[in-house]
Amino acid sequence: MSSPSHVKDAEARIHEENIEAVTRLCRELQDGVPGSKVPLVDPVHDVGEARIISLQTAPGPGASSGFLSLENDDPAAVRLAEAYAAAGLQPRHGIPWNAYPWELPAETGMKLTPTQIKKGVRPFRRFLAELPRVSAIVAHGGYAQNLIAEFTKSGGDLILSERGIKVYKVRSAGTRAFAGNGTQQEAWFVDMVDAYTDAMGRAGLARPAR
Repeated sequence: MSSPSHVKDAEARIHEENIEAVTRLCRELQDGVPGSKVPLVDPVHDVGEARIISLQTAPGPGASSGFLSLENDDPAAVRLAEAYAAAGLQPRHGIPWNAYPWELPAETGMKLTPTQIKKGVRPFRRFLAELPRVSAIVAHGGYAQNLIAEFTKSGGDLILSERGIKVYKVRSAGTRAFAGNGTQQEAWFVDMVDAYTDAMGRAGLARPAR
């Protein structure tokens, strides 16, 4: 999203049928907290075709483009894009979201409080309701996994069970979570790709031909 033309193209498509419902949700969440920012979801994703949710912590400086996007320049977005590519997951079959959808200031260090995690449950429930074909959630890092725990405690366990949605717990895609030696980083990345690959298999998605 470092390209102004890419951002302009995404902005022109936010009300197209494939993403309109999520655009509307993001706008409502932003309007509900005066002064806040809730990045939109890049319209390369598709609410009707999405099978896998990529659940992360919260939007930070990397979402300055105004979008949650695989094209953002921050390390988390780059690593997630690499995981999609390695698994052969097409963007329309995956879709990003955050445990806390409101943008966090850089000085927070991307840390969430228990109150913020609980605040993210209702938006997540509404987001999930817009995705009829989702069969997997890849929860990146502790905060995303905590959100799933809060969601299940509030009745979300029934939703996951009834819809046959599997939750995969993997490492955060952010820089701090990948602070290790090369061998460790490779193993963490492979675990991430394996989760997406397995989720694709459950959804009946074949890897695209090379």
